[in-house]
Amino acid sequence: MTDLTTLSTRVHDQFPRLLDDLKDLVRIDSVSAPAFDQQRVYDSAEAVATLVRELGMDDVRVVTAGGSRPAVLASRPAAPGYPTVLLYAHHDVQPPGADAEWNTPPFEPTQVGERLYGRGAADDKAGIVAHIGALRAVGDDLNVGVTLFIEGEEEIGSPGFTDFLTQYRDDLRADVIVVADSANWKVGVPALTTSLRGLVDCVVEVCVLNYAVHSGMFGGPILDALTVTSRIIASLHDDHGNVAVAGLVTGEEPAVDYAEADFRADSGLVESAELMGTGSIAGRLWTKPAISVIGIDAPSVDESSNTLIPRTRVKISMRIAPGQNPADALAALRAHVESHAPAGAVVSVHDGEMGQAFLAPKDSPAMRAARQAFADAWGTEPVDIGIGGSIPFIADLLEVYPDAAILVTGVEDPDSRAHGANESVHLGELEKVVLAEALLLRSLG
Repeated sequence: MTDLTTLSTRVHDQFPRLLDDLKDLVRIDSVSAPAFDQQRVYDSAEAVATLVRELGMDDVRVVTAGGSRPAVLASRPAAPGYPTVLLYAHHDVQPPGADAEWNTPPFEPTQVGERLYGRGAADDKAGIVAHIGALRAVGDDLNVGVTLFIEGEEEIGSPGFTDFLTQYRDDLRADVIVVADSANWKVGVPALTTSLRGLVDCVVEVCVLNYAVHSGMFGGPILDALTVTSRIIASLHDDHGNVAVAGLVTGEEPAVDYAEADFRADSGLVESAELMGTGSIAGRLWTKPAISVIGIDAPSVDESSNTLIPRTRVKISMRIAPGQNPADALAALRAHVESHAPAGAVVSVHDGEMGQAFLAPKDSPAMRAARQAFADAWGTEPVDIGIGGSIPFIADLLEVYPDAAILVTGVEDPDSRAHGANESVHLGELEKVVLAEALLLRSLG
């Protein structure tokens, strides 16, 4: 209890400073997508490195591997006989989207009540300050070794992660890996993420004409490319809204019940919309495949003309259940698209990302230590949850470090709106996350 009281006081006393650090990071528009200024990603890495240097960590470096975006790597050796813990987060962020959809400027952190708004405030610059805050709270009274790895390209699928593991294999080696890039069950109820869906995507191009022609003169015998594309998209789901691509894996139904009223409130679903698919809501989110169209290249409404659209491109994103081989899933999606193309249309499928799903062991010493730390920090037992999103590099970590225990934690809650407009972090929850991680580090030591 002394550790809990002492660490709780330390975390609370230093939280205003930590909040200022988070605001400074949010102000850096570190979008890793190639269409954006990549110098800002380097600026973000340097800002993170400055915070890490203030901890007194050894050999703090801003590093790249194989042409990657910059990451921050630092270490603190373990006392003899004690384990090493790798603390992971990422400093790059998603594009902000349209300014008009934000209630506050996306890169000017704004506190409204108990929430801090801004791109990256939750995903995942809050994860960075959670690590920083926990290490500040524990201070020198720490037996475990600590390695910090703050990545700079998670939001574009971590394309350089394999190169990092090759180049810095010994630097990243650890007994316990804490990935602070997930979510809690709800405000006031912590969670450990024990499963993650994988990810595959592709770009589908459809061509029906060599050039645009007058829709009145030629419409009728010819279906425009957008209509043809829409027919392909419509074939991806059955009449109940289940994914209709053959050959995909479905996992077991989760034990956790996700009430429909909570899901509707958390997702912002309009009141009149029906839920799609069959089975439990948690199962549809965590252990079944899901398909979304996340981008379309076609004339906008404002730029439209009375012509038949000759060609379109769409990006299809598919989340896959734990146990599904990504290459097999992508091959199944490709085969489905090609087989459902209307006769005569020229359809080409360009493979994109492939990311493995993750399924954690049900129990381990590190998992028990984490559950106790969460219970002490929140005053309530944590929930084991799955996440519909993907963190593909976790499978890469397990392949290189098969004996490491991986703990997937996070600072988000259902209203954080990561990747969307008005992203935010609940500051009371962030303080509890910092305390829980400090308790975990003390427990492992």
